[in-house]
Parts: sequence; C-alpha cells; structure tokens
Amino acid sequence: MTDLLTAAYSPEGFRQQAHALVDLLADYLAQSESGTQPTLNYLEPDEQLAYWEADFAQPTNADPVPLWNDILKRSIQLHNPKFMGHQVSAPLPLAALTGVLTSLLNNGQAVYEMGMTGNALERIVTNWLAGKLGFDSDAGGLLTSGGTLANLTALLTARAVAGGLTNQPIDVWEEGTTNRLAIMVSEEAHYCVDRAARIMGLGSDGIIKIPTNDRFQLRTELLESYLKEAIKRGLTVFAVVGSACSTSTGSYDDLTAIADFCEKHHLWFHADGAHGGAAALSETYRPLVKGIERADSVVVDFHKMMMIPALVTAVIYRRDADAFRTFQQKAQYLWADASAKGWFNSGKRAFECTKLMMSAKVYTVMRTYGEQIFAQHVDLLYGLARQFAGYIQQQPGFELAVTPESNIVCFRYIGSETDFTRINTLNSLIRQQMLTDGQFYIVQTTLRSQVWLRVSIMNSLTTLDHLKEMALVVKRLGETM
Repeated sequence: MTDLLTAAYSPEGFRQQAHALVDLLADYLAQSESGTQPTLNYLEPDEQLAYWEADFAQPTNADPVPLWNDILKRSIQLHNPKFMGHQVSAPLPLAALTGVLTSLLNNGQAVYEMGMTGNALERIVTNWLAGKLGFDSDAGGLLTSGGTLANLTALLTARAVAGGLTNQPIDVWEEGTTNRLAIMVSEEAHYCVDRAARIMGLGSDGIIKIPTNDRFQLRTELLESYLKEAIKRGLTVFAVVGSACSTSTGSYDDLTAIADFCEKHHLWFHADGAHGGAAALSETYRPLVKGIERADSVVVDFHKMMMIPALVTAVIYRRDADAFRTFQQKAQYLWADASAKGWFNSGKRAFECTKLMMSAKVYTVMRTYGEQIFAQHVDLLYGLARQFAGYIQQQPGFELAVTPESNIVCFRYIGSETDFTRINTLNSLIRQQMLTDGQFYIVQTTLRSQVWLRVSIMNSLTTLDHLKEMALVVKRLGETM
C-alpha cells in the first residue's frame, strides 16, 4: 500500500481528526443553539459556486479542520432556534454521532450477511412504529431514503396488490399494462406524490386531485363523484392518498372517511404521514391521525418530527407480506431463493441495494433516551404553533391562514393594505429581505393564489419569544416597504 493510503487509513490519524471534528461541532452547537448567530450567511448561487471553485483549485491540505470550519460557516444552521423554515429537523447530536459509526462500517443491507445488525434493527424499529400507528402483528415495513422514495414505494405496492373496482390485482411487473391507471389525492398533497405518480407513468390524467375545504383538508364528500367521473373517462383508480399532514398548512385529512371510502370500493388506502404521522406517538395529538390504523400503507419520516439526520423514512404496511410484491427481481448472486420472503434481506423490498444502515440512528436514540423523547418533541412543537397562532391573531395588521393542527403556521402581514396583489408582493418582499438578512429563516407558500409567510417550528430550542421577535421583524419590514 502506498504511503498516502497508509496515512489515510491510519487509526491514529482518524482519532486526531475525529477529536478535532467533535470539538468543532460542539462549538458550532453552542453558538448555533444560543440564537445569537445568523441562521445563514446568504450568497447568491453564482457567488457561492465561485467561492468553492476557487477553493477546489487550491493545493491539498493535510489538515481538514479549516475546510470543515468553512463548510459550517457557509451552511444554514438548523440548530439555531431562529431557523423556522423547511420541514427538516435539527438532528440530535447522538443520532449524528451514530451516523459516523454507520458511515465507517458502510454495511449495506440488501443481503443478510452484509447487514446483519442493520436488518435486525430495521425490523425492530419498523415493528415498533407499526404498533404505535395502531397496526397488529401482521404489519411490518422497511426504511428507505426519504419521503419521495417512500411514497413511490408504497404506490408501487398499491399498484401490484390492489385490484381497484375489479378487485383483481394488476400484475404490471410481469405483464405490463395498457390500463389507464389513476390515484386520487388532495390538491394540497406533497408534490412528491404527484412526482411518484408521473414516474409510474400515470400522467396528468392519472392524478385525480380532490379539492380541499376552508381548512385545506381533502373534501371526502367529493370522492364518490370524482370516482364516477374517472370511471366514465376510462380510468382505473387503484389508490387514494390521505395527507397526515399536508405540506403547506399542516392540515390533516379525515383519514377515517377515506378509509371508509376505500373499503367500500376495494381501493388501496395510502396515508402520507411523512411529516405528521409522528402525532401517533403523542397522547395529546394522536386524535389527529385517527383512522391511520386502517391504511394499507403509511409513510413516516424520522428526519422530520423525530430528530434523526436525513434521510430516514419508514414505509409501514398493514400486511407486511404486501411489501414483497412490490419488486420481484431475480438476482442469483444476491439471494439463493429470490422468491423467499425473509425479512432479513432488505433488497427484496426496497429500491436501494446498498442501503445505508439508517436504522441504527433511530435505535440508538430509543435505547438511550426512550421513545418518550419523540412524543415530547411533538407535544412541544405542536403546542408552540398553537401559541404563536394565537399571538398572530391578536396583532393588528396580521392575518392567519388557518388555525394550525401541526407545527406549521401560515400567516401574513397586510398592514392597512386591501389589494390582494399588493399584499402578495409585500409578503414576498418581506420573505426575500429576511433571507438576505439571515437572522431568521422562514419560507413562503401560495394558498389559492395568495402568498403567505410559512413557519415550520422544527427545533425544540425555539420559544414563543423567538417567534414573537420574528413577527416584529416581519412587521418592521412590512411598514418600510
């Protein structure tokens, strides 16, 4: 082995680098969690690229600490309590440390011997979550890389298993299909459901979007009429997707009504609980997901409301055996019996072959802190959203889009303005100025052609005082624009 490779694999070198990195990250956490630093130091895309292109052209440096420090300074700080933007958690430091362990092990999970521990931990974690969702011992599932891939996996299973109105499974894997397949979904569903349907070849006609009510929940009373119209158009509906919760407003669909409809028409019921499925872990907020235990499949992101580094997403099936019907690949070099339904060969049920050992992060957190840490996180953030919404309703010049059900709050500043176009422009300008200032990070969304500022409270260190301070910044900017 060359001197360079010997040095790169040196255990002592690793020890020194690891200690330096932990010190650096501990300092980052202390500074970020204090809330005294900007959430981000914003640069335009071309400026950021130019900086790193210049860095890449520099000679190599045996000390990685300056590079790590630069990456930290030029990245958004999710641990800052003033980060209130997208639905990504501030990861628990313990979970991040476990990620170092699993990255060094680099054990894939497609076959048992390559992922002995990973597959066992995945089985335990998914069975635990299935129980929390209200499923019985027939349930089970898998972990995969993010909600997009998870929703696609579940819908592929639905297509393979569900027979729609004919109650005859559609064997697309072996025989293909010329049927015009379709799903029914809320118009407020996450864009990845739309993307999954298009990847599956359903096209625009195969994505039947159901209007929402004044709380941005799927209008379940319209399902019957939309199904009849789909049949007239020659479409074969095989699944209905319920949002738990929706992305823009955090509103929960009526999962019980969707379950009733799906049972009546022999349709697959999929619940997209990527963000809000974790409410099932809370005694206080579990009623929000009533009916989720009747879903055929459920998706839950651990990297949203459960403080695990991205990406870790569970796909849970009411009948674990359904998971083996999604893919029917033969790979003799991987499995002696490709048709066997052993839980311990992850590659038979998931998109990934060399899948990361993501279960270890969740398992380590649970073994160290107990499952109650997840419930406490949900209770804290959902409760804080309700407090902030109440505060906004009391402030002159502000409007609330809808009373929050989750930890997502949509509001806007209107001042004395009455023209919707000007209000939209004003709030877009406020958001852009806050982005470039970097002290607070929030986003915006459009609801029925109106622009709203959107806050996702993802950090347990965020307080009502932080939220009030952010609202004052919004007001100050609104008054000067």
